[in-house]
Amino acid sequence: MKKAAVRARIWDRLAADGIARFPFPPHGRITNVEGAPAAADRAMALPELDCADAVKANPDAPQLPLRRRLLKAGTTVYMAVPRLGEEACFVELDPASVSDLDAAPTVSHMGNYGTRVGPEALPEIDAVVVGSVAVDESGARIGKGEGYSDLEFAVLREFGLVDDETPTVTTVHDVQVIEETIDPGRHDVPIDVVCTPTRTIRTDPGPKPAGIYWSELGETRREEIPVLDRLA
Repeated sequence: MKKAAVRARIWDRLAADGIARFPFPPHGRITNVEGAPAAADRAMALPELDCADAVKANPDAPQLPLRRRLLKAGTTVYMAVPRLGEEACFVELDPASVSDLDAAPTVSHMGNYGTRVGPEALPEIDAVVVGSVAVDESGARIGKGEGYSDLEFAVLREFGLVDDETPTVTTVHDVQVIEETIDPGRHDVPIDVVCTPTRTIRTDPGPKPAGIYWSELGETRREEIPVLDRLA
């Protein structure tokens, strides 16, 4: 099964069935979807997130309701800067020092409310929130195809901040949970819990990536991501 074909099919359906929400078009992104707040409510009911002190979360629109709920529950949220393009490649959003818990976890405002930090300044991460285009019930995931979410996990693992036991959670619409089996690469981060507006699916995905697989990184990407120089 080709991941690109699955992405195209899911994006087309989200558009055709009116499931996609702003921003448009739904193609080429972790698409915002109808029911994202309900999926976020399900995720917050998970003990993995309800008791978390520090969560690394993706910056995409469908996970914004979850990032807001995490901050309002007192959890510090860490978001990566776009494409890991700075030495201080994460933004720390500490709810104790953020004045606007609704605006802070948005892509356009996280830099204004948060603090830029390098991986060495992060605590051990209690859980990771990931955006998905599609996911199967075994926990294999398809993202939008750029690989930054997987690379962010790999960087955190290289710094000893996540491991095989760190729970990974994604929120999606029900139609994004597919019946086909996704064949993941060794760098693909599997999902432990999938939350939709109507279902909570616990998977058994096995080990997570052990770190950065240098042979799979192109030279251009190495040059564009400053933190990689410290790990090579």
